[in-house]
Amino acid sequence: MINTTWLTTFCTLVDVGHFTRTAERLHMTQSGVSQHVRKLEEQLGVELLIREGKKFSLSQAGERLYIEAQNILQALSSLEQAVQEDSPYEGVVRVMSPGSVGLKLYPRLLALQSKYPKLIIDYRFAPNSDVETAIAESSVDIGFMTSKSTLAEVSCKPIAEESLLLVTPETIEEPSWETLMALGFIDHPDGSHHANLLLSKNYPEFQHSHQFLRKGYSNQIGLILEPVSIGLGFTALPAHAVEAFHKPEQIKAHRLPNPVSETLYLCVQRHRGHQKRIETVIAEARCWL
Repeated sequence: MINTTWLTTFCTLVDVGHFTRTAERLHMTQSGVSQHVRKLEEQLGVELLIREGKKFSLSQAGERLYIEAQNILQALSSLEQAVQEDSPYEGVVRVMSPGSVGLKLYPRLLALQSKYPKLIIDYRFAPNSDVETAIAESSVDIGFMTSKSTLAEVSCKPIAEESLLLVTPETIEEPSWETLMALGFIDHPDGSHHANLLLSKNYPEFQHSHQFLRKGYSNQIGLILEPVSIGLGFTALPAHAVEAFHKPEQIKAHRLPNPVSETLYLCVQRHRGHQKRIETVIAEARCWL
């Protein structure tokens, strides 16, 4: 591999046309400049300069090297600049979260992107386990989880609390145990988990979600409340998912006597530095969660 320091010395010498002035520009000795050129010639096995006393001209190999080297050195300079420039409002930020927090956060991040079009939001909806794996494997930059990671490479910090709500058709005023049993349960990927958390604190009869007749299932966060809205059953969901439902007049969200909330964790890969654009997205998330 060609030594880029030698290459820089060679190209500067060609530009300046004089060994002494090249040494002054590069803060080197004249013998140092000569040594760099000789080492480059030895490495490539060709003569780069045709020396004529204190003057020189380029050989054909020297001319070819100079032309190609200009592009290489410019590319390296651009790369260095790109690495050093860490704009808070440019580049891709990859985010992953469960559906409920995504329904709350994603529109806010799109608004941020509208304000700063060079900031690209890549948002994925996924369960906790997938978020945890993606953070550990560096396939996303920021993750949000409703349970703390057990992986050593994933760092989790609490960022918000999200209430769990019992959701019934809008005709249900008082969700008694008998009413829930008659309605049946609309399940979803976290249905049993949410039901266990919420109902165990508020109904002494509750043992597990299988006590209810399973009246439907959806793994699409935006569709879980569709069957509830037409009277097919009830479910338990985080507040952000309920707030995002497009037919709020057809459902009723009940805040039960013993409130239950889930802790939302901000998760990143441990020991990995953050670009400024990632800090921008994290700050925006903190504003809305």
